[in-house]
Amino acid sequence: MIFKRSLIRELTINAIGLFLVALAILFTNLVLRLLGLAAGGQFDTEGILPMLGFYILQYLHILLAITLFLTVLLSLTRAYRDSEMIVWLSAGQPLVAWGRPLLGFAAPFLIAIATLSLFLTPWAQQQRQQYEKQLESRDEMSMLAPGLFREFKRAGLVVYIESINPFTGTIKNVFLQSIDKPRSETLSAQSAIVETRPNGDRFLVMSQGNRSVGSPGSADYQIVEFEQLGRRIEPANTEIAEPTIRAAPTLALLKSDEAPEIAELFWRLSIPIMALVLTMLALPLSYVNPRMGRSFNLLAAVLLYLIYSNSLNIFQSLIAQEKLSLLTGLLIPHGIAIALTIFLLYHRTQIYTFWRRPPRDASPPDVSSPDVSSPDVSSPPAAAS
Repeated sequence: MIFKRSLIRELTINAIGLFLVALAILFTNLVLRLLGLAAGGQFDTEGILPMLGFYILQYLHILLAITLFLTVLLSLTRAYRDSEMIVWLSAGQPLVAWGRPLLGFAAPFLIAIATLSLFLTPWAQQQRQQYEKQLESRDEMSMLAPGLFREFKRAGLVVYIESINPFTGTIKNVFLQSIDKPRSETLSAQSAIVETRPNGDRFLVMSQGNRSVGSPGSADYQIVEFEQLGRRIEPANTEIAEPTIRAAPTLALLKSDEAPEIAELFWRLSIPIMALVLTMLALPLSYVNPRMGRSFNLLAAVLLYLIYSNSLNIFQSLIAQEKLSLLTGLLIPHGIAIALTIFLLYHRTQIYTFWRRPPRDASPPDVSSPDVSSPDVSSPPAAAS
C-alpha cells in the first residue's frame, strides 16, 4: 500500500508540472501564430481566443500522450538514480509489479485521450473551419482597427483609419491604397461614414479628400480633389463550409470505404494505442546505468518515441494510398512496439540474458566413491597405549 501511494503521489505531481509546461509551450506557439495571421489581415483579432481554444482541443490528445509517457519515464528514472528502485526490488517487489499502479494511474489519461481522439478533436476541427468561414464572410469595414494598416485581399485594398467615433460612427482620417491593379489608386479623406441604401447596398462616403490615379511622374498621373466620394462596400460572400476528412465524425469514417477516410480512422485509433504502449515501454526504458550516464535512457526514449510516431505517419500515408489495409496498418507498428516492450521487460527481469552468460563453475567432486585419503569418522580412534 505504501509502495502504491508513494508512486501515485509522485506521478501525479510530475504529470501536473509536465502538462502545464507543455501546455504553456503550445499556448505560446499558437498565440504567436494567430497574431501573425491577424496582423496579415486574414481574420479579425476578435477571433484569436476562439481559434486558440479550437487549436488546443485539436492537439490536446497528443499533448496528453506525451505528458503520460514523460511522467512515467522521469518518475521511474528518478527512482533508479536515488536507489529507491533497489530498495523496492530488495523488499520483494518485482519490476512487473510496477505495471499495475502505472496502469491505474494511466487509465484516466487513456480514457481522455481516446475521447479526444475519436470525438472531441474532429468536433473542434469542424467548429474551427466553420468559424474561419464566418470570419471570412464578414464585410471589410467590420475588420478595421484604428491606428493599424489592414490588407484586404478580396477587395485589393490596404486601409488605414486614425479613429472611429463609437456614437456617431464617423471615421477620421481615412487612407485607401489599391493593390494588384494595373493602375495604382490612392484615396485619402479627412472623414468618412458608412451609409446603407434602401436596396441594401453599403457605401463608404468620404468627405474632404483627394484621389490620385497612376504612377507619380508619368503622363497619365491624375490628382482629383473631392468634397464627397462614395465607394461601394462589397457584400460578404457567405459560403457553406464542407467538412474535411479530419473534421468528419468517427462514426462516418467507420461506415466509409474510401482510403483517405480509412487512413484518418487509423490515426485516431493509433493515438490511444500508442499512449498505452508508451506507458509500459517507459518501465524498462527508465533503467539508469551509471556507466553510460544519467541521460542515456532519456535520449533512447526520445529516439524511440520519434521513430514510433513517424512510423504511424508513414503507415497512414500507405493506407491512404491503398497499399495497406486498416488491420494490417494497426498490427505492424503497434505489434512491433508491443514486442519491443515485452523484450525489454524480459531483459530487465532476468539476471542472465543473451549477451550476459552465467560464469562457468568448476565441476563438483564425485561423492559416489569414498575418498581413501580422508579419515574414517565412523570408526572410533585407536586408544593410546
